[in-house]
Amino acid sequence: MDEPLSATPETTSDATLPLRSSGRRLRGAVANKLGVAILSGEFSPGETLSGEIAFAEELNVSRGAYREAIQVLTAKGLVESRPKAGTRVLPRNRWNLLDPDVLAWAFTGEPDPQLVRSLFEMRMVIEPAAAAMAAARRNKAELKIMRDALAAMKRFSLATEQGRQADRTFHDTILQATQNDAMVVLSASIGAAVNWTTQYKQRLRALPRDPIPDHVKVFDAIAAEDAEGASAAMTALVTLALEDTRSAMER
Repeated sequence: MDEPLSATPETTSDATLPLRSSGRRLRGAVANKLGVAILSGEFSPGETLSGEIAFAEELNVSRGAYREAIQVLTAKGLVESRPKAGTRVLPRNRWNLLDPDVLAWAFTGEPDPQLVRSLFEMRMVIEPAAAAMAAARRNKAELKIMRDALAAMKRFSLATEQGRQADRTFHDTILQATQNDAMVVLSASIGAAVNWTTQYKQRLRALPRDPIPDHVKVFDAIAAEDAEGASAAMTALVTLALEDTRSAMER
């Protein structure tokens, strides 16, 4: 049976991939390697990738695994393949930048400042409005999930995977609490953006400040059914997170 494809990219410093890998895991590893190369600028928009045979030999994988990886990248808007024309990297405006895998590939190396700014601008538009809606519509079960997530964040800190998972859960539950199907659909993208920017900010040193009190203010406003306060608290949270990220990018 094929091993499940992990949502977290498995980077490798080797030019080739291990022959013992197979199935979905191998497809994911090849897609990861090519996705990181495209998001890092190694392959530019409009550039045609090497032929199937050459690439399969370079990566030490079967042609079938390479074709499946290209299908993954095609589904995410990164490339397109045409008979005789080969596989071409698509323009940036075709990329599904909100796809969690694409965000992971973008943050594997040094992320594009334009992408980082775009993510925070998206969050600034969506999350304050979501917090306000959640304040009006949340239920007791959602409040408990947010409360438990805050407790986990405090216990483990955002320097750990457990703490970052709790952070994702907190933001995801706010979107769920809006009871708005369109908002809920964005939860995976918002969660991925929160996760990767948080990891990026502390890749070289600890976070310059503790962001958990900002989350507590959001929660308190939602629990109090204070829509205006929840929106304001979330706006402050996202603004401060952007400042921290900018500081990390300047180092």
